[in-house]
Amino acid sequence: MGECRAKLYAMTMRLALLRGVNVGGGRKVPMAELRSLAEGLGYASVRSFIASGNLIFSSSAQPPALEAELEAALASHFGFKVDVMVRTAAQWHSYIEANPFPGEAASAPKFLMLYAGKEAVAGEALPALRARAAPEEKVAGREDAIWIFFANGGGRSKLAVGPRPGLWTGRNWRTVLTLGEMLG
Repeated sequence: MGECRAKLYAMTMRLALLRGVNVGGGRKVPMAELRSLAEGLGYASVRSFIASGNLIFSSSAQPPALEAELEAALASHFGFKVDVMVRTAAQWHSYIEANPFPGEAASAPKFLMLYAGKEAVAGEALPALRARAAPEEKVAGREDAIWIFFANGGGRSKLAVGPRPGLWTGRNWRTVLTLGEMLG
């Protein structure tokens, strides 16, 4: 097998989740510029989904290296720090399969959030979240993912600020599923 062909087979689909961009007044990251930036870094099959910072691409590099590379490139290009969480297609699909709230996902997908973390869930993070939750809210987690069902929406919930401590970014269940489809 030729070197080019071997490199192509070594590349796998990745998902980069940008935290806190395109919300409110500042921290604008136009998706066309993000795609161009990723292509300039050598990523292949680059696509984005909605303006909240979801980047799908192919790369042979591992997620921690990709996070560091993207964070440095974003800071250099846009002039502000953006935290990035990168997941493989297999990791993302495992989150979908492990959803602890399938009934809620089917009946109210916009109220179910998946939070991806920069690090594993800290020891007391899940019990602390459950303690803040209203009686009708649900919280579950594993390693670097937390699912929160906001029964009445996240706007008034005490959980709206998301998991603590650490760096987390959330996507609603419809977005989670769409990203899963895009990853193949």
